[in-house]
Amino acid sequence: MPYFEGHDGTQLFSTDWGRGEPVVFVSGAWLGSSAWEFQMLPLSERGLRCIAFDKRGHGRSDWVGHGYDYDTLADDLAALLDHLNLRGVTLVAHSMGGGEVIRYLSRHGYDRVARVALVSATAPLMARTADNPDGIDAKLFEAVTPERTADRPRWMAQNAQAFFATHLGNRVSSELVAWTVQKCLDCSAKAALEVVRTGFATDLREEAAALRVPTLIVHGAADASAPVELCGRRLAALVPDNVYKEYPLAGHGICISHAEQVNQDLLEFIGDGPA
Repeated sequence: MPYFEGHDGTQLFSTDWGRGEPVVFVSGAWLGSSAWEFQMLPLSERGLRCIAFDKRGHGRSDWVGHGYDYDTLADDLAALLDHLNLRGVTLVAHSMGGGEVIRYLSRHGYDRVARVALVSATAPLMARTADNPDGIDAKLFEAVTPERTADRPRWMAQNAQAFFATHLGNRVSSELVAWTVQKCLDCSAKAALEVVRTGFATDLREEAAALRVPTLIVHGAADASAPVELCGRRLAALVPDNVYKEYPLAGHGICISHAEQVNQDLLEFIGDGPA
Protein backbone atom coordinates (compact mmCIF):
# COMPACT_ATOMS: atom_id res chain seq x y z
CA MET A 1 0.00 0.00 0.00
CA PRO A 2 1.30 3.50 -0.83
CA TYR A 3 0.17 5.02 2.48
CA PHE A 4 1.68 4.71 5.93
CA GLU A 5 0.94 6.39 9.24
CA GLY A 6 3.10 9.12 10.69
CA HIS A 7 3.83 8.92 14.40
CA ASP A 8 0.61 10.82 15.19
CA GLY A 9 -1.66 8.99 12.75
CA THR A 10 -1.20 11.39 9.85
CA GLN A 11 -1.60 9.53 6.55
CA LEU A 12 1.52 9.89 4.42
CA PHE A 13 1.98 8.84 0.79
CA SER A 14 5.07 6.99 -0.43
CA THR A 15 6.45 5.61 -3.70
CA ASP A 16 8.64 2.50 -3.85
CA TRP A 17 10.44 1.53 -7.08
CA GLY A 18 12.93 -1.23 -7.78
CA ARG A 19 14.80 -3.75 -5.70
CA GLY A 20 18.19 -3.79 -4.07
CA GLU A 21 19.92 -1.54 -1.59
CA PRO A 22 17.38 1.02 -0.29
CA VAL A 23 17.68 4.71 -1.07
CA VAL A 24 15.13 6.99 0.60
CA PHE A 25 14.60 10.45 -0.89
CA VAL A 26 13.50 13.29 1.41
CA SER A 27 12.07 16.35 -0.34
CA GLY A 28 12.56 19.95 0.58
CA ALA A 29 9.90 22.57 1.20
CA TRP A 30 6.90 22.58 -1.15
CA LEU A 31 8.02 19.67 -3.34
CA GLY A 32 6.73 16.12 -2.98
CA SER A 33 7.93 12.67 -3.92
CA SER A 34 7.18 13.10 -7.63
CA ALA A 35 9.91 15.74 -7.93
CA TRP A 36 12.49 12.97 -7.42
CA GLU A 37 11.63 11.24 -10.71
CA PHE A 38 14.93 12.38 -12.24
CA GLN A 39 16.77 10.37 -9.58
CA MET A 40 14.35 7.53 -8.80
CA LEU A 41 13.87 6.24 -12.34
CA PRO A 42 17.54 6.02 -13.40
CA LEU A 43 18.77 4.80 -10.01
CA SER A 44 16.07 2.15 -9.74
CA GLU A 45 17.13 0.94 -13.19
CA ARG A 46 20.68 0.64 -11.85
CA GLY A 47 19.59 -1.92 -9.26
CA LEU A 48 18.66 0.26 -6.30
CA ARG A 49 15.39 0.32 -4.39
CA CYS A 50 14.25 3.94 -4.56
CA ILE A 51 11.67 5.21 -2.08
CA ALA A 52 10.23 8.69 -1.67
CA PHE A 53 7.33 10.16 0.26
CA ASP A 54 5.22 13.27 0.49
CA LYS A 55 5.83 15.06 3.77
CA ARG A 56 2.74 16.10 5.72
CA GLY A 57 0.90 18.96 4.08
CA HIS A 58 2.39 18.09 0.68
CA GLY A 59 1.21 16.15 -2.35
CA ARG A 60 -0.99 13.18 -1.54
CA SER A 61 -0.28 13.14 2.20
CA ASP A 62 -2.75 14.58 4.71
CA TRP A 63 -2.86 18.37 4.66
CA VAL A 64 -2.83 18.71 8.42
CA GLY A 65 -2.46 22.01 10.24
CA HIS A 66 0.34 20.99 12.59
CA GLY A 67 3.68 19.20 12.81
CA TYR A 68 5.98 21.22 10.57
CA ASP A 69 8.84 21.36 13.06
CA TYR A 70 11.91 19.17 12.54
CA ASP A 71 11.11 16.85 15.46
CA THR A 72 7.77 15.88 13.95
CA LEU A 73 9.10 15.66 10.40
CA ALA A 74 11.96 13.46 11.60
CA ASP A 75 9.47 11.24 13.40
CA ASP A 76 7.51 10.90 10.14
CA LEU A 77 10.70 9.78 8.40
CA ALA A 78 11.30 7.29 11.20
CA ALA A 79 7.75 5.97 10.72
CA LEU A 80 8.49 5.30 7.04
CA LEU A 81 11.74 3.44 7.74
CA ASP A 82 10.01 1.42 10.46
CA HIS A 83 6.96 0.71 8.27
CA LEU A 84 9.15 -0.74 5.52
CA ASN A 85 11.65 -2.19 8.02
CA LEU A 86 14.55 -0.75 6.05
CA ARG A 87 18.21 -1.32 6.94
CA GLY A 88 21.41 -0.11 5.35
CA VAL A 89 19.57 2.91 3.99
CA THR A 90 21.06 5.78 2.03
CA LEU A 91 19.11 8.93 2.90
CA VAL A 92 19.15 11.52 0.12
CA ALA A 93 17.74 14.89 1.12
CA HIS A 94 17.16 18.13 -0.77
CA SER A 95 16.92 21.61 0.75
CA MET A 96 15.18 21.58 4.16
CA GLY A 97 14.93 17.81 3.83
CA GLY A 98 18.56 17.91 4.92
CA GLY A 99 17.44 19.21 8.28
CA GLU A 100 14.93 16.37 8.57
CA VAL A 101 17.70 13.84 7.99
CA ILE A 102 20.10 15.48 10.44
CA ARG A 103 17.37 15.66 13.08
CA TYR A 104 16.33 12.06 12.35
CA LEU A 105 19.85 10.83 13.08
CA SER A 106 20.20 12.83 16.30
CA ARG A 107 16.72 11.77 17.43
CA HIS A 108 16.48 8.16 16.24
CA GLY A 109 20.06 7.00 15.83
CA TYR A 110 21.97 5.16 13.14
CA ASP A 111 20.61 1.62 13.29
CA ARG A 112 18.85 1.82 9.93
CA VAL A 113 21.15 4.23 8.07
CA ALA A 114 24.38 3.50 6.20
CA ARG A 115 25.07 6.92 4.69
CA VAL A 116 23.45 10.26 3.87
CA ALA A 117 23.56 12.70 0.96
CA LEU A 118 22.67 16.35 1.62
CA VAL A 119 21.83 18.16 -1.61
CA SER A 120 21.36 21.94 -1.55
CA ALA A 121 20.62 21.65 2.17
CA THR A 122 19.34 24.69 4.07
CA ALA A 123 21.64 23.80 6.94
CA PRO A 124 23.36 24.13 9.36
CA LEU A 125 21.81 27.55 10.21
CA MET A 126 20.53 30.23 7.86
CA ALA A 127 19.28 32.79 10.40
CA ARG A 128 21.54 35.53 11.74
CA THR A 129 22.30 35.16 15.43
CA ALA A 130 24.91 36.54 17.78
CA ASP A 131 27.21 33.60 17.03
CA ASN A 132 26.16 33.34 13.36
CA PRO A 133 26.69 36.95 12.21
CA ASP A 134 26.88 36.06 8.52
CA GLY A 135 23.36 34.63 8.55
CA ILE A 136 20.27 36.24 7.02
CA ASP A 137 18.39 38.77 9.14
CA ALA A 138 15.03 37.34 10.25
CA LYS A 139 13.28 40.60 9.33
CA LEU A 140 14.48 40.31 5.74
CA PHE A 141 13.35 36.70 5.63
CA GLU A 142 9.87 37.49 6.96
CA ALA A 143 9.51 40.53 4.70
CA VAL A 144 8.97 38.19 1.75
CA THR A 145 6.14 36.30 3.48
CA PRO A 146 3.20 38.65 2.72
CA GLU A 147 3.91 38.72 -1.03
CA ARG A 148 4.50 34.98 -1.21
CA THR A 149 1.38 34.05 0.73
CA ALA A 150 -0.87 36.59 -1.02
CA ASP A 151 -0.25 35.11 -4.47
CA ARG A 152 1.79 31.91 -4.32
CA PRO A 153 1.43 31.03 -8.04
CA ARG A 154 2.71 34.43 -9.13
CA TRP A 155 5.56 34.52 -6.60
CA MET A 156 6.77 31.05 -7.51
CA ALA A 157 6.56 31.71 -11.24
CA GLN A 158 8.59 34.90 -10.80
CA ASN A 159 11.29 33.10 -8.80
CA ALA A 160 11.48 29.88 -10.81
CA GLN A 161 14.33 31.01 -13.06
CA ALA A 162 16.46 31.86 -10.01
CA PHE A 163 15.67 28.41 -8.60
CA PHE A 164 17.45 26.89 -11.60
CA ALA A 165 20.00 29.72 -12.13
CA THR A 166 19.07 29.81 -15.80
CA HIS A 167 20.80 33.20 -16.10
CA LEU A 168 24.08 31.26 -15.97
CA GLY A 169 23.15 29.12 -18.97
CA ASN A 170 21.58 26.15 -17.22
CA ARG A 171 19.22 24.60 -19.75
CA VAL A 172 15.80 23.96 -18.26
CA SER A 173 12.85 24.04 -20.66
CA SER A 174 9.97 26.43 -20.05
CA GLU A 175 7.72 23.39 -19.73
CA LEU A 176 9.91 21.91 -17.01
CA VAL A 177 10.01 25.22 -15.18
CA ALA A 178 6.19 25.37 -15.27
CA TRP A 179 5.98 21.74 -14.13
CA THR A 180 8.20 22.49 -11.13
CA VAL A 181 6.12 25.53 -10.18
CA GLN A 182 3.00 23.38 -10.25
CA LYS A 183 4.69 20.78 -8.05
CA CYS A 184 5.60 23.51 -5.57
CA LEU A 185 1.97 24.61 -5.42
CA ASP A 186 0.81 21.09 -4.52
CA CYS A 187 1.02 21.71 -0.79
CA SER A 188 -1.19 23.50 1.70
CA ALA A 189 -0.73 27.19 2.39
CA LYS A 190 -0.10 26.28 6.03
CA ALA A 191 2.65 23.81 5.16
CA ALA A 192 4.19 26.22 2.64
CA LEU A 193 4.53 28.86 5.33
CA GLU A 194 5.65 26.71 8.23
CA VAL A 195 8.25 24.48 6.58
CA VAL A 196 10.32 27.39 5.28
CA ARG A 197 10.29 28.96 8.75
CA THR A 198 11.55 25.68 10.18
CA GLY A 199 14.28 25.41 7.58
CA PHE A 200 15.38 29.00 8.12
CA ALA A 201 15.44 29.25 11.89
CA THR A 202 16.51 25.83 13.20
CA ASP A 203 20.09 25.61 14.44
CA LEU A 204 21.56 22.26 13.35
CA ARG A 205 25.23 23.06 13.87
CA GLU A 206 25.86 20.76 16.83
CA GLU A 207 23.89 17.92 15.25
CA ALA A 208 25.71 18.27 11.93
CA ALA A 209 29.07 18.20 13.70
CA ALA A 210 28.01 14.99 15.48
CA LEU A 211 27.05 13.00 12.36
CA ARG A 212 28.62 9.53 12.42
CA VAL A 213 27.93 8.19 8.93
CA PRO A 214 29.63 8.86 5.59
CA THR A 215 28.06 11.98 4.12
CA LEU A 216 27.95 13.35 0.60
CA ILE A 217 27.34 17.10 0.43
CA VAL A 218 26.33 18.52 -2.95
CA HIS A 219 25.73 22.24 -3.42
CA GLY A 220 25.46 24.76 -6.22
CA ALA A 221 27.65 27.83 -6.10
CA ALA A 222 24.76 29.86 -7.58
CA ASP A 223 22.17 28.69 -5.04
CA ALA A 224 19.97 31.69 -4.20
CA SER A 225 17.78 29.81 -1.71
CA ALA A 226 20.55 28.24 0.36
CA PRO A 227 23.66 30.37 -0.22
CA VAL A 228 26.71 28.17 -0.61
CA GLU A 229 28.85 30.21 1.81
CA LEU A 230 26.20 29.87 4.50
CA CYS A 231 25.12 26.29 3.84
CA GLY A 232 27.13 23.92 1.64
CA ARG A 233 30.60 25.07 2.64
CA ARG A 234 29.62 25.43 6.30
CA LEU A 235 28.26 21.87 6.33
CA ALA A 236 31.44 20.60 4.70
CA ALA A 237 33.47 22.27 7.46
CA LEU A 238 31.29 20.77 10.21
CA VAL A 239 30.44 17.20 9.17
CA PRO A 240 33.29 14.85 10.18
CA ASP A 241 33.25 12.23 7.39
CA ASN A 242 32.10 13.96 4.22
CA VAL A 243 32.75 14.27 0.51
CA TYR A 244 31.96 17.77 -0.75
CA LYS A 245 30.90 18.43 -4.34
CA GLU A 246 30.31 22.01 -5.46
CA TYR A 247 28.77 22.63 -8.88
CA PRO A 248 29.96 26.05 -10.12
CA LEU A 249 26.85 27.03 -12.12
CA ALA A 250 24.07 25.22 -10.26
CA GLY A 251 21.20 26.84 -8.39
CA HIS A 252 18.86 25.36 -5.79
CA GLY A 253 17.04 23.12 -8.28
CA ILE A 254 20.19 21.08 -8.79
CA CYS A 255 18.43 17.68 -8.80
CA ILE A 256 16.62 18.71 -11.99
CA SER A 257 19.01 21.06 -13.78
CA HIS A 258 22.05 18.84 -13.06
CA ALA A 259 20.29 15.50 -12.70
CA GLU A 260 22.87 13.41 -14.56
CA GLN A 261 25.77 14.78 -12.51
CA VAL A 262 23.86 14.40 -9.24
CA ASN A 263 22.93 10.82 -10.13
CA GLN A 264 26.51 9.91 -11.00
CA ASP A 265 27.76 11.37 -7.73
CA LEU A 266 25.09 9.44 -5.83
CA LEU A 267 25.96 6.18 -7.57
CA GLU A 268 29.65 6.59 -6.84
CA PHE A 269 28.89 7.49 -3.22
CA ILE A 270 26.63 4.49 -2.74
CA GLY A 271 29.13 2.26 -4.47
CA ASP A 272 27.36 1.36 -7.69
CA GLY A 273 29.22 3.73 -9.94
CA PRO A 274 32.71 3.66 -11.47
CA ALA A 275 35.65 3.30 -9.13
